[in-house]
Amino acid sequence: MVEQDGVKAQIGVTGLAVMGRNLARNLARHGYRVALHNRSWEKTASLVAEHGDEGTFVPGRTMADFVASLERPRTVVVMVKAGAATDAVIDELVELLEPGDIVVDAGNAHFPDTARREQALSARGLHFVGTGVSGGEEGALNGPSIMPGGTPESYRTLGPMLEAISAKVDGVPCCTHVGPGAAGHFVKMVHNGIEYADMQLIAEAYDLLRQGLGADAARIAGIFADWNTGDLESYLIEITADVLAHTDPVTGAAFVDVVLDQAEQKGTGRWTVQAALDLGVPVTGIAEATFARGLSGSVPQRAAGAGLPADVEPWAVADAEAFVADVRAALYASKVVAYSQGFEQIAAGSAQFGWGIDRGAMARIWRGGCIIRAKFLDRITQAYAQDPELPLLIADPYFARVVGDGLAAWRRVVAAAVTHGVPTPAFSSSLAYYDGVRAPRLPAALIQAQRDFFGAHTYRRTDRDGVFHTDWSGDRAERQA
Repeated sequence: MVEQDGVKAQIGVTGLAVMGRNLARNLARHGYRVALHNRSWEKTASLVAEHGDEGTFVPGRTMADFVASLERPRTVVVMVKAGAATDAVIDELVELLEPGDIVVDAGNAHFPDTARREQALSARGLHFVGTGVSGGEEGALNGPSIMPGGTPESYRTLGPMLEAISAKVDGVPCCTHVGPGAAGHFVKMVHNGIEYADMQLIAEAYDLLRQGLGADAARIAGIFADWNTGDLESYLIEITADVLAHTDPVTGAAFVDVVLDQAEQKGTGRWTVQAALDLGVPVTGIAEATFARGLSGSVPQRAAGAGLPADVEPWAVADAEAFVADVRAALYASKVVAYSQGFEQIAAGSAQFGWGIDRGAMARIWRGGCIIRAKFLDRITQAYAQDPELPLLIADPYFARVVGDGLAAWRRVVAAAVTHGVPTPAFSSSLAYYDGVRAPRLPAALIQAQRDFFGAHTYRRTDRDGVFHTDWSGDRAERQA
């Protein structure tokens, strides 16, 4: 229904493309009076015409009308394209708002932009809440995972509404206050980075099954459907089985076989890797997944490389059932590494910016609604409940055991991929990371010695404290720096 009696709306949504439209409907379905605004009045009018029976909407033709229809403190959700469009809407909004009002950016903003906006709006007495929303258009309508940052004061007003519309797992909302400032958008960025890694790992598993078994898409769909009944149960495994089982209505071929093998990206994976480099966190699986997308779209380079020698052995899988089991074990272990690296990055970002993020709470709110929701997030939640300061997720007793149990299979799969010329950058880099963190000594000692040789960068010793330099171009005497 459209509110006519002058009663103010409790929350407003500006930007009524698919995500904004569905969030507005979700709020209305949960009993909130929702103000609506879009640059194009037609989108506002169509939402009311098509879905006005879902709750109470207060449409505004202008931004001024929209703001005037909200009760204080005004709470406005901005759902427009990240970047300049978001800045433009915020600039228009703030001229109409008053101290204490709340602006929520629910788009995929880069967290440094959120920090900048939060600082600018705070100077005007406004609360700026960078909020990650995961689950796509279906999640926005039926219950997403929601990751709001901002001040505790703003969450007292906003939190009950967001928790109400979020997904629920065991009755617990998939929404919590992540932390101050840009914490919400930072966590959403890392979530998307993990998503990149998860998708690449699944694609590599599919490729190994296809090439190793000579199986068609339909057969592999059945394998993924079976995997989705066990420890690998997750949204991405579920939709993979669905996609692989789908037949193209035009050609009658498997749908996956008519899709161009060039994966696109919107930038959140790159942001995750860039931020990890700045923080000094080795998110190797996420990085390789991001680079793999870049490689898939490198058309001239792939055309030039098509004739390069391969020198590979032909596949001859003697035991198909054992091979499938190995790939499953390698996929699970690599997924654990990807999540472990992501949670390490969240810890590093939290420490760097003073956000105080609870990693166990992040695992809890990712259990439903979001793209990376998975059965084993319950185990991750438990791991951080037992040790909130856990430095390495794969060192948790449960994950150490399950990864260890699959280690031989993981090695067999990576070795087979190399032998047969199947690119598995995410599988391979995840195994290398695992071997790196468990190694009692790394060749980094040689690298540091080289750095001291050519740049006098100094080094530390294993046998005594202090920082040292060797006079490599002189008498090669060692001196304490």
